[in-house]
Amino acid sequence: MKRAPIRDILWLFLLTRLLLVLVTYFGFVLLTAPKYLSTPVNIVGLFTSWNQWDGANYVRIAQFGYMTHFDVAFFPLFPLLIAAIAYPLGSWSYLAVGMVLSNAALLGAMFVLYQLAVDIAGEQVGRRTLLYLTIFPTALFFFAPYNESLFVLLIAGGFLALRRQHWWLAGILGMLAALTRSAGLLFVIPYLIEVWISRESITAGRQRLLLRLFPVVLIPLGTVLYSIYCWHIQGNPIAYVSVESHWGRQTTWPWMGIVQAFVSLFWSQPFGSFYEAHTLLDLSATLGFIFLAIKGWRWLRLSYSVWIAILLLFTLLSPSLSAGDALVSNQRLVLEMFPAFITLAMLGAKHPRVHQALILVFPVLLATLSLLFVMGRWMV
Repeated sequence: MKRAPIRDILWLFLLTRLLLVLVTYFGFVLLTAPKYLSTPVNIVGLFTSWNQWDGANYVRIAQFGYMTHFDVAFFPLFPLLIAAIAYPLGSWSYLAVGMVLSNAALLGAMFVLYQLAVDIAGEQVGRRTLLYLTIFPTALFFFAPYNESLFVLLIAGGFLALRRQHWWLAGILGMLAALTRSAGLLFVIPYLIEVWISRESITAGRQRLLLRLFPVVLIPLGTVLYSIYCWHIQGNPIAYVSVESHWGRQTTWPWMGIVQAFVSLFWSQPFGSFYEAHTLLDLSATLGFIFLAIKGWRWLRLSYSVWIAILLLFTLLSPSLSAGDALVSNQRLVLEMFPAFITLAMLGAKHPRVHQALILVFPVLLATLSLLFVMGRWMV
């Protein structure tokens, strides 16, 4: 195992956090303070500007529990961790703890992802994987009190455990991922693939194969535990599925969201409309990661490519066809497809102009979308 460049990873982490802090300060102050006056900024508003959208829901659930029928769409591990730390500190701390947890999980995920990328394609690809991940236009959700970074840490950790053949650790991490997001249950598939790949290294026969296979039951246990809780509080063990329609989601053919996005862009939405811009971002992210999934099929380990494919399918099966942006949130959800960033890093290493374009475009979009987020504009 190659030792991670701790100093370089820490610098990348701190510099990208600093970028987001600067966007928060200058963006919030300049857009809310009266012009030509010396009126001070609303300090409370400044420090709580990241408490928006789903992040506000996670913080509220951490502080007050599941208060409404629709709250069960937000899986429990992240708010539980916030509550465990913030409760002794007092009500003022929940947002701060949520953001600290989100950023700490990102830092942990960076070290894990570096090892996974280096195992595949070497040190340069490992470094660029982290660079592209942290400057990606929606990497702001690794800074806000969202559970994206925790989920990436747990799943990436599970993949690293599988590569090192630490089967019980992979099962435990998969269980925690299933308690973090509904997609965590899908980790069962790459787990089984890795067990199948490792069968040739098993010398003691069927018994050792079963020992490697058995920890996979821990992964759906996370979903089962949450289902039991939903049954206890609402009488419906799959309440988190039934409330998806409230959030604009509906199950359909996986291509329907993409088709509607194209119709929206080129037919139903007028040029320069709010929904046109959102659709362009979500469609670009969706098509971009479909391209990376296809491109990486020959380069990545089978379980990694399958992980990207099943997450894409899982996302595309439930678009928001009734909304102005059918692919809403896809620009955020692609963050969970971390092997695609390894493929992107391999492309950047092979084609210098691709790398140059990414380091120019990504930070600009990241700063722009972060500014929209802290100003309470629709960024989910």
